[in-house]
This record gives sequence, structure tokens and C-alpha cells, in this order.
Amino acid sequence: MVVDELARLVAFPTVSNRPVTALASHMAERAEALGFRVERFDSPVDEGKTNIVASIGPQGTDGLVLSGHMDVVPTEGQPWTSDPFAVTERDGKLYGRGTADMKGFLAATMEALARIPASAYTRELVLVWTHDEEVGCVGSAHLAHTLEEQGRRLPSNCLIGEPTDFQVLRMHPGHVGVGIDVRGAAAHSSRPDLGINAIAGAARVVDALQDLARELESETSLEEHLDRPWVAFNVATIRGGSAINIVPDHCRIELGYRPLPGMRAEEVYERVSERVRALSLGDAEASTDLIRVTPSLLTEDGTALAGLLAPHATPCARPAASFATDGGNLARAGSAPLIFGPGSITVAHQADEWIATADLIRAVDVIEDVVRRACCQP
Repeated sequence: MVVDELARLVAFPTVSNRPVTALASHMAERAEALGFRVERFDSPVDEGKTNIVASIGPQGTDGLVLSGHMDVVPTEGQPWTSDPFAVTERDGKLYGRGTADMKGFLAATMEALARIPASAYTRELVLVWTHDEEVGCVGSAHLAHTLEEQGRRLPSNCLIGEPTDFQVLRMHPGHVGVGIDVRGAAAHSSRPDLGINAIAGAARVVDALQDLARELESETSLEEHLDRPWVAFNVATIRGGSAINIVPDHCRIELGYRPLPGMRAEEVYERVSERVRALSLGDAEASTDLIRVTPSLLTEDGTALAGLLAPHATPCARPAASFATDGGNLARAGSAPLIFGPGSITVAHQADEWIATADLIRAVDVIEDVVRRACCQP
């Protein structure tokens, strides 16, 4: 039963700062038992982190991708009323970390595929289970890069099973992190003229960044689809200095921005770098670096997968997710992702995260129908 499978998945405490290998092995074993060809793509930098790619049906045929992430966000400090890593059912809801985001989709997928015999596939079905989506879609970025190096492409129809309350979404902003280091020279605070104050230089940088943020807010796009049709820009952290009696010789600023759907992720970073280079910081020096890049997603309207999902879809006012997904990276591998799944993003990442039992059961039927029509027709 799908509820039992969800309970098994939630019991793996795959918080992003922990390994996912035990859950990855479970997902791989389930797929192998159903006749899938399974590949593991281990992270080149983080032990215990791996992506699973499982496929069935004639290779190279343009069937369907089903994708989800195996990691979840932390629970520490949240006021849970039950064990977050043990599914608890109350009043028609299943509580536990990841029930909505997004182990519910993983459980429903495996339950649905268990109903389809391996001999039924006439086109290729590919399962993509990723690690570290919650900390910047790290796993899917590595996977997309590896597939590009190997000259491999995914099927064009791609379903990212994030919790959308069964709404079909085809775009979302990205998320890019940028670091700026300002370097000066230390001196005793009684003789500040002998040093170069890095924090003072950083203050000028922040002023310039706020000017850029205001410019970006005036550069709107996709107004009919987005609640906030401009690049959201946030100066997030600033760290510098070591003691009150020392002129600070270093200060680091970190910021994040969200490129609009279809926008090249590095476009705003280049503008940040130009602004920083143009500043007059006296004898201080400043440099910029990219911390992380999660691409935006923009899939054209009216794809074949949209047609397959239409009979099951909940109407939505705007076809855009407010959050980033693995879709931006998987699009680099040849797919045209859509975001659609059970559960609500409004309860994700919170204490007492839940998914409605009825929605989880419904998702099994929906996924089975979509897979059969995408991959099992003559």
C-alpha cells in the first residue's frame, strides 16, 4: 500500500547535511525488482551523496522522465507534535518530514509502477532521483553535467513531482548565490590611518548593490504569469572584523538573486561584478565569486506532457512556481520539465508537514495513467 511505502521513505532521515545512500539503495532495489536498468551517479565531492537513474523500455525512445529529490530540510528547532521521521495519520492527513516535499511523490510513483508489467513499455521511462535539491539543486546539476559529458539526453517529457496541489506549472525563477570579498589592511585602531578599513569599503559595495536592486525591480518580464515579475535581489549576510581595536582587513558580503524564467543565470552576476569593479574603494580591493547557481525554468506551453496531465490537473491562475526545482538543470539534458504533484508547498519545510491521504492515493492512479499513455501505447 502506498501509505506503507511512504512510511518507509520518511523513516530515512535524509536531511541535506546527511547521507542519502540508504534511501538511494532502497529506491534502486525497488526499481530493479520491477525490471529497471539502474545507474548510480555518486557525487564527486560529497561522500554519501548519489543520484539514481533507472530506466525501462526501449532505450533512446522519447518516452517520459519522472523526477524527484530524496533529501529533506532539517527539523531541529521546529515544534513537531509527532516524530518527524515516522508517519503519523490523523484526520485524513499523513504527518512527517517529506510527506509533501516530496517523498509522497516518490512513494506514489513506485506504487504506480508496480502495477505496470515490464513487458508493457513501448517507449522509455526514466526515473531520476536526486540528492541535495534543498541546498541548491546540487545533485541534478552534477547529473546534468555528467550526462552532457557523456552525450546523453533525457526524454523530452519530464515530470518534476513537487507538491503543487495537482496544478501544472511550467516555469519558475532560479536562485543564484554570490560572494563579494573586500580586502584592506589591518592596523591598531588608535592609528586607523595606517590601515585600510575593509568594512568601510564593504559599506560602499552594499550601497551600490541596493542601487542595482532598485534597477532590477523596474525591469519586469512575464507580468501575466508571475506574482513578482522582476529579479528578487537580497543582500543576505555580511561578516568582517575580528576585534574592536583592530582595523578590519577583510569583509565578506553574500547575496542571492532569483533570475526570471528564461533568463541566463549568470546575467545579473555579471552586472554585480561590473558594479563592484567600477567602485572607488580607495586602497581596498574587492572581488566576486559565484557560490551556487540554480537555473530558472521556462517550458513552452502546450507540450505533449501537458496534454497527458490535463485530465488530472487542478486549475491554476498562474503557471509559475514561486520556488526553484531540479527542472532548470534537467532541461539542460534535453527535457522540457513540468512541475506537478500531490501535496501543498504551503506546508513544506514546516513543523507537522503533511499530505492528505486521499491525495497520496489519487497520485498513484494519476501517475499510472500518465505513464501508460506516455510509455505503453503501441
